[in-house]
Amino acid sequence: MIKNDIKPVETENDIRVRIIAEKLSVPYRNVLNTIELLDEGCTIPFISRYRKERTGSLDEVKITAISDMTEQLREIEKRKATILKSISTQGLMTTELKEKIESCWNENELEDIYLPFKPKRRTRAQIAREAGLEHLAIMIMAGRIDNPYEAAERFTGDIFKNADEAIHGAQDIIAEMVSEDSRSRQHTRNVFRRKAVITSKVVKSKAKTDEAAKFSDYFDWEESLGKCSSHRLLAMRRGESMGILRVSINVNEEECTSRLKRMFVRNSGKCRTIVENAIDDAYKRLIKPSIETEFASISKEKADSEAIAVFAENLRQLLLSPPLGHKRTMGIDPGYRTGCKVVCLDQTGSLIHFEPIYPHMPIGKWHQASERLKDMIIKYAIEAIAIGNGTASRETRKLADEVVASIDKEKAPRVFVVSEDGASVYSASAIAREEFPDEDVTVRGAVSIARRLIDPLAELVKIDAKSIGVGQYQHDVDQSRLRKSLDNTVVSCVNSVGVNINTASRHLLTYISGLGPVLAKNIVEYRNQNGPFTSRAQIRKVPRLGQAAFQQCAGFLRIPEADNPLDNSAVHPERYDLVEQMAKDYHCTVEELISNKDKRKEVDISRYVTDEVGLPTLRDIMAELEKPGRDPRETITMFDFDSRVNSIDDLSVGMILPGIVTNITNFGAFVDIGVHQDGLVHISQLADHYVSNPSDVVRLHQHVKVRVTEIDTRRNRISLTMKQQ
Repeated sequence: MIKNDIKPVETENDIRVRIIAEKLSVPYRNVLNTIELLDEGCTIPFISRYRKERTGSLDEVKITAISDMTEQLREIEKRKATILKSISTQGLMTTELKEKIESCWNENELEDIYLPFKPKRRTRAQIAREAGLEHLAIMIMAGRIDNPYEAAERFTGDIFKNADEAIHGAQDIIAEMVSEDSRSRQHTRNVFRRKAVITSKVVKSKAKTDEAAKFSDYFDWEESLGKCSSHRLLAMRRGESMGILRVSINVNEEECTSRLKRMFVRNSGKCRTIVENAIDDAYKRLIKPSIETEFASISKEKADSEAIAVFAENLRQLLLSPPLGHKRTMGIDPGYRTGCKVVCLDQTGSLIHFEPIYPHMPIGKWHQASERLKDMIIKYAIEAIAIGNGTASRETRKLADEVVASIDKEKAPRVFVVSEDGASVYSASAIAREEFPDEDVTVRGAVSIARRLIDPLAELVKIDAKSIGVGQYQHDVDQSRLRKSLDNTVVSCVNSVGVNINTASRHLLTYISGLGPVLAKNIVEYRNQNGPFTSRAQIRKVPRLGQAAFQQCAGFLRIPEADNPLDNSAVHPERYDLVEQMAKDYHCTVEELISNKDKRKEVDISRYVTDEVGLPTLRDIMAELEKPGRDPRETITMFDFDSRVNSIDDLSVGMILPGIVTNITNFGAFVDIGVHQDGLVHISQLADHYVSNPSDVVRLHQHVKVRVTEIDTRRNRISLTMKQQ
């Protein structure tokens, strides 16, 4: 037999997979399998949880990165196809050029290759070409003319009146040739990459305005672009968009042009001066503005990525905040003049009572409000009270504590302060109107506050994530990227917790793997018409919910009262037979396998490894049998502010106070210490050791101890530290 040594040609798909594998340091086979699963319509939560054997147990972060990179590379493929078609239509395609385009996978380099062939408006160089000056320009650039001005005389006429004008026309052609040479752009790009500096200057006419005061740090600012943090860059760009700052990106011009001159100048005669002038013009007029715009875009995209990552992580922590659980809950939306809006909910979160009370000035009916709260707590058997953390929160907490103290300990509810960020947005939304068509916005807002205590995840998915107030410069970043990232975060959180299909709202079900708005609505309608689901198999009866959707969603939907205990677990129905075989092999029922720890210890999972089911899935199954349907969220804890402080005027430097982390940014964490103004713990003050990422040290809603280091009453700023004295 003759050995075939011919290496198979790599397809574009092969190249794409290889690029992603190398970039993410993931084995080629795992990337290939992940892309295949995504193309089959599998969701990221499903792949991460139930297809570990095919992906090599990649987590959601890696799978998301593979998905994003696949999308980007496919867009480059589309762009290459467009460019190839455009150049071929012009009749300018060569074999070498085609190979160069097809082998390019960098967007900027691809556009560099296309630039000389890209249809453009009528430029100065084009006008000179039409006048027949291209040959002259090429000869000057090659240094083959002893007296270029004498040669230029032949091209004078209606367009170019004399030799000087003709030489300028030739210079325009040379400048365009230099600017469209990919080497020129790559050289300039390299200099920008290493040495670019971002500069911010105040617009003098705006310097003394109130709006400009917020940007005073950037009135005369300069730093290396590569070292500019995301929050500083976004702040400068915001100031620029408001017309307060002028922002530019620069490098040493001489360093760029001297290298270009070495690349393109051919001799030392009169042609040299003409070509050097053309190169200076090319750099200032054509290359630098383009590369500066490119790096402005790259730096903005990088800053966006960092800011979006911070927002997504904060949102994840907020959505996975500890739930109180299904308790009869009172929600209070505090206020002074308009009073406190009080709602009472049953254990399912349904509204059973509403009334306003007016304990605070200017009305000041403290005693009457106290009596009404006590009556409601007893009448509706309230087990917990949720108070919004906005205006009059501390005073309302004091009222609630007094009332609770007057009730028998066995019947006294626990009191919690809850973030009310976004509650007003929810109360005016279409979702709130649909849930409470007969109630006004004040009632809806108080209900949202109470439900956030019962189950933060179930309630917060109803609110636009940007309105929850846990990001930095969220209105300045790419909104489509932000929306995609936040949606992915919500999907990840909802599926990591799982939902009870018999109590979940349509809005919560929407985020379950494989469902979406239509199927979520169909599930709720089926539930309303036929009563609670009794098994996962019954989910198949929901209109339009086919096998593919069932496969994606089933493992994330829980049925607590189902006959089959696996229906209330994260074990996927496709693995029920395997669990039942385990029980049979060890002479017990599935129920006994779940309840009997000794029985589970007997199981040798290696016996059940197949080509399709490996140890990762088997370990997940055994962990789930140990605690079926377990909630990964922590247990809720109570918190009290220091009673000595109620406003910024009560603070003094050196005070040590309890606080709650309300927001995390790249530059530190904001902490609520109960004075209606969050204090900042700068990243340098978060710990006694070096901190590169605040999220490594603190988490959202964490209870912390802080020390006051600075109080700026004029700007209403509080500086805090978590370092030990």
